Amino acid sequence: MSKSKRQLHLNAFLSGTGHHESSWRHPESQPERGFDIQYYKELAQTAERGLLDSLFLADGYTGRFGKLEPFTMLSALAMVTERIGLIATVGTTYNEPFHVARKFASLDHISGGRAGWNIVTGAGSAAFNFGRTEHPAHSVRYEYADEFVEVVKQLWDSWEDDALINDKRAGIQIQQNKVHEINFKGKAYSVQGPLNIPRPPQGYPVLVQAGSSETGREFAARTAEVIFTAQQTLGDAQEFYRDVKSRLAKYGRTPDQLKIMPGLSPVLADTEAEARDKEAELHALTTPEQGARSLSSWLGIDLTKYPVDGPLPYDDLPGVENINGHKARYEVMVDLARRENLTIRQLSLRIAGARGHVTFAGTPLQFADFIERWFREGGADGFNLMPQIYPGGLTEIVDKVIPELQNRGLFRTAYEGSTLREHLGLARPLNVLHQTAQSI
Repeated sequence: MSKSKRQLHLNAFLSGTGHHESSWRHPESQPERGFDIQYYKELAQTAERGLLDSLFLADGYTGRFGKLEPFTMLSALAMVTERIGLIATVGTTYNEPFHVARKFASLDHISGGRAGWNIVTGAGSAAFNFGRTEHPAHSVRYEYADEFVEVVKQLWDSWEDDALINDKRAGIQIQQNKVHEINFKGKAYSVQGPLNIPRPPQGYPVLVQAGSSETGREFAARTAEVIFTAQQTLGDAQEFYRDVKSRLAKYGRTPDQLKIMPGLSPVLADTEAEARDKEAELHALTTPEQGARSLSSWLGIDLTKYPVDGPLPYDDLPGVENINGHKARYEVMVDLARRENLTIRQLSLRIAGARGHVTFAGTPLQFADFIERWFREGGADGFNLMPQIYPGGLTEIVDKVIPELQNRGLFRTAYEGSTLREHLGLARPLNVLHQTAQSI
């Protein structure tokens, strides 16, 4: 494939049994393997066989039933894969910049330049797990996140690229004059540096952001190289795409320096009718009570008090200005309910498969058509793929959808590079503090 031709980008968003909230109950899923690294090895190798850009892991510090810690898990997967990228979600609110900079530098070294950082501020309050009494406000979290990311980048830049020389003859392992304190002093953080590990192979791991609120859009335009987002229609996706890309110029950036990748959650089968039946089977595993509780957590209101077959209680909803978490996702769900006149039960089933990301039920050919349309018509640079059932959903994409996208000239037929930046067509960043790094 010509390097000058615009190329589709695809990630596999890993989630134990799948992205449908009741996938763990489905006969094809394997919930007993949720903490089995061999299971994730199989998923990772399937995704790499499909030449996907990366694996993506969500994470957080709340919830009774957790998941494997992302640095630990991705370090293990780096050892059983060769090319596929490894993106970990790590929040800024309940971490320290030095720890995050060191861990991502380590993951980038371990993987040979395949790490990516999904930057979140923490939508669900974990204050009580970290000696705090309340979750910081949305605007405050983003203000601190700006400073947090700046500290991390300066720590990565505290080592010049040629600082580590291992000159046995001269007896010089590290050129000390090329390792620097950063002496950062800001509103939230004070960090001396330097980092205690050399600059990552990619310069910086790829910077990813997941959020579509006004604050999130501006943060992405200023900082991110990939943005994961949620839109329900092509029109909404096109508006988001144009808006975020138009913000880049004021930060001295060009549109190709930020890849926009909405979540896309498929149920696939040989016929559309079979796919619809499969989706209905998954929905049938979700009880009305479970659905109402899940929807309540997103909308900030206890919906179990309202008739499940009635409309959303629009007059009682808190309003997006009072949501201290997923503001954009709140708007997506409320807009969807209004647009399609959905009941609480219907809305809960619509989000059961992907928590507000667009869902799809159909054949592999129809799925390829969907992807191509959004890609060609300015709705996306690619997709964060969220199969509703694992492992089968990922295997279907790799074996039946990827070949069709390749036949259409939309997707690579071989990895052309070895780093995540190379997969995404992103330059290796210059060392901001010490201008020694070169673009790839």
